[in-house]
Amino acid sequence: MAYIEPTEFVTKMVDAGESKVRMSTKDTLIRAFMAGALLALAAMFAITVTIKTGQPLVGAILFPVGFIMLYLMKFDLLTGVFTLVPLALIDKRPGVTVAQVLRNWTLVFFGNFGGALTVAFLMSFILTYGYNVDGGVIAEKVGSIGEARTLGYKEHGLDGWLTIFIRGILCNWMVSMGVVGAMISSSASGKMMAMWMPIMLFFFMGFEHSIVNMFLFPFSMIMGGGFTITEYFLWNELPTALGNLVGGFVLVGLPLYFTHVKTSPVRVLQQ
Repeated sequence: MAYIEPTEFVTKMVDAGESKVRMSTKDTLIRAFMAGALLALAAMFAITVTIKTGQPLVGAILFPVGFIMLYLMKFDLLTGVFTLVPLALIDKRPGVTVAQVLRNWTLVFFGNFGGALTVAFLMSFILTYGYNVDGGVIAEKVGSIGEARTLGYKEHGLDGWLTIFIRGILCNWMVSMGVVGAMISSSASGKMMAMWMPIMLFFFMGFEHSIVNMFLFPFSMIMGGGFTITEYFLWNELPTALGNLVGGFVLVGLPLYFTHVKTSPVRVLQQ
């Protein structure tokens, strides 16, 4: 599990951001779709484990398997490109513009949403035998999560909106540490260990992840959740995504870039 120094892997972060900007539309959408689908399955798996065991910590311990699978397959999450892609712009890589960064974010958003929504329909179908029976305790639990984390925030107005925004920041602070952590090792086992801890932390703490929510809330609505699409986007997806952007870029990407790539001159101590 060879360790790679920050000065090396932060340069790899910038390279990764540039490669994602230059990726074709087809490849960007496919990779984003698969990432959204895998993370949605992992979320459903973790919720199922939590319900069956009655131990939320067990679900949190197992949730990172989805993140690890999509990372090792080089699929892309919006939370990851929020952190990596702007670094290529700041580093003034040739041809990387604000428009290109926004293009990448937009494509990844829709790809992630498509993958998560597909799994939401598949899971709701199999839990209800084609919408012919009740979805059971799992569907009821996910439905309650959807209502609590939209209408629950809405009840508190601006303070509720800021609460979910901050939870989004804290979430992608940890998720992006997982993305970056995977770059500190050249071995698969080292990458998995580095990713596991921060992803487990965010899930257990109930922080808000925009792509996980792309699955949970449409699933909840399909199963009869008592909130609207507008309430979902305004009181969950929008503040969560904005918080994820701040958490990944401001708390992970920028600090690492400015202290390991754009380093300041070493101080000369007076004798």
